[in-house]
Amino acid sequence: MTLLRIDASIRIEGSASREIADIVEAEWRAVRPGDTVIARHLGTDPIPSDAWTKAIFANWTPVDERTSDHLAALSVGKELVDELDAADAILIATPLYNFGVSQHVKTWIDLIITDPRAANGAPPILAGKPVVLVVVRGGSYAPGTPREGWDHSTGYLEQILGKVWGADLTVVEREFTLVGVNPALDEFKELADKLNSDAKASATKIGQVIAGA
Repeated sequence: MTLLRIDASIRIEGSASREIADIVEAEWRAVRPGDTVIARHLGTDPIPSDAWTKAIFANWTPVDERTSDHLAALSVGKELVDELDAADAILIATPLYNFGVSQHVKTWIDLIITDPRAANGAPPILAGKPVVLVVVRGGSYAPGTPREGWDHSTGYLEQILGKVWGADLTVVEREFTLVGVNPALDEFKELADKLNSDAKASATKIGQVIAGA
């Protein structure tokens, strides 16, 4: 079996989303030590931001008139869909950046949709496939907090992965990752520690679940 892991953090060391995803992957490897893990690091090795534009125009251009740039962009989109198709389970880890979707994840999604297998009207490309979405946020966006409703990423990703692409989706969330970094959040240390512990426990459990699926 194959696990496809997608990381969107621009950091390697000190990345909270990577830390949680590492737990999921470790549980997968513990159950399936001989199986394959394919990693794509969108945050540190991003897909070119203009690839989507080139792929879109390629699809609007007769086949015999497509440029080398058109073909290269379409090839990347095909590669991304091939990865999804070959994976038995998928792990996606992303921070909340500036209250929205990471540009690297958005480019990844947009380019996938340029492939005919993922276009509007095509069968859901992740139908029934287990997908774990790890989301981390520097502060808290929970109901009743000053920034309730400011997270414009998680809901979108749930819609794309679960509703549009048909994945069997599980979300693992951790908030207050900036406690200990931003002095203004020092009063929430106890809560942040609990949220971190809860997220790691959830990651451990879901890693075992998808490995045994």
